[in-house]
Amino acid sequence: QVQLVESGGGLVQAGGSLRLSCAASGGTFSSAAMGWFRQAPGKEREFVASISAEGAYRLYADSVKGRFTISRDNAKNTVYLQMNALKPEDTAVYYCAERRVVVTSRKAADFGSWGQGTQVIVSS
Repeated sequence: QVQLVESGGGLVQAGGSLRLSCAASGGTFSSAAMGWFRQAPGKEREFVASISAEGAYRLYADSVKGRFTISRDNAKNTVYLQMNALKPEDTAVYYCAERRVVVTSRKAADFGSWGQGTQVIVSS
């Protein structure tokens, strides 16, 4: 059973940056696509970004394209989300997720394992 632990969330002013990390254990990280999703209060969980197992293919939600960058280090079993030019509407709990295939996806239902989430608050 894979375990995912997110870190790096916090409070930041609009226009600032944060880098989220997700450390994976118990699975075959280098064979798994990884994703980031977020859920704001009163809203459904939504796709943010995902990356294929080898890191060659990346997908982004239109709302974060050009501001967020997903990356991974397979030697460290870690996936990252660099978030720049943050906006108050980026405030949410951010979740890391694993998909046990090499091909990435935008669909939450395609990801089988989830972390507990890390809170990001962007003040105006």
